[in-house]
Amino acid sequence: MRVVRFSVGDKNYSGVIDKDPKDSEKEIVTALKGGDIMACAQAYDELDMTTGSESWPLGDVKLLAPVLPSKIIGIGLNYAAHAAEFSKDAPQETPLIFMKPSTAVIGPEDDIVLPDHMSHRVDYEGEMGLVIGRRTRNVNLRDAKQNIFGYTCINDVTARDLQGKDKLFTRAKGFDTFAPIGPWIETSAEYDFEPTKTRIETFLNGERRQDATALNMMFNIYELISFISKVMTLLPGDVIASGTPAGVAPMKAGDRVEVRIGGIGSLFNNVVAGDKDIDSSFKK
Repeated sequence: MRVVRFSVGDKNYSGVIDKDPKDSEKEIVTALKGGDIMACAQAYDELDMTTGSESWPLGDVKLLAPVLPSKIIGIGLNYAAHAAEFSKDAPQETPLIFMKPSTAVIGPEDDIVLPDHMSHRVDYEGEMGLVIGRRTRNVNLRDAKQNIFGYTCINDVTARDLQGKDKLFTRAKGFDTFAPIGPWIETSAEYDFEPTKTRIETFLNGERRQDATALNMMFNIYELISFISKVMTLLPGDVIASGTPAGVAPMKAGDRVEVRIGGIGSLFNNVVAGDKDIDSSFKK
């Protein structure tokens, strides 16, 4: 099941994507009866997934970020080949975790705005996102899977030059628009989707730049959930960005980037220039 958030005019909804009963070659979006309830659900497994009578052709709605997380937890160097391209060793004992602010979230077809007043190299990082479905704390590995509501695409956009300067990742990964998420959440409830084996690709202007499978992760998605839940409580809607493969590179204004994940879909965003004239000073 593909669960979406979308807007029609000035009103937001949550809904599901289905085949058009009048034309199986087309798709429609049908609103859930509860409205835009995914933004404030206490637990996604308690959502009323009953659809109402309102539906629209998929092409007639504006898809939004499918989730509004309280936090995004990123995983550093979770692919050995990605670590090697920066001459680093991949973590062996525990995952390397960091956080991105929720204010960085944008949806499909929203613009990634370059922070030209502060950074001169901004990279794409295509990743699979895990959307948490219930309050999760100190979960063991065996039970980790049942805490996942679904899966999505995420681009962990990174100001690489600032990442090299700073000891922490916060500034490099925290700018507004640096967390595109979408186009929907695939709950995998209706078909055999295996997230530990799926293919993850990133394309820049139509050229494939990243290509790996989740089998290449140092720590698989269930290990990530178990580990993180023993550090902090995960809330419904929180997103874990599970790490990026090798092949990261800079983006420039005018570029179009696609994160494509087998069994989920493709997330597209355009890159635009920021305001170079912003005063980046902060001292008196």
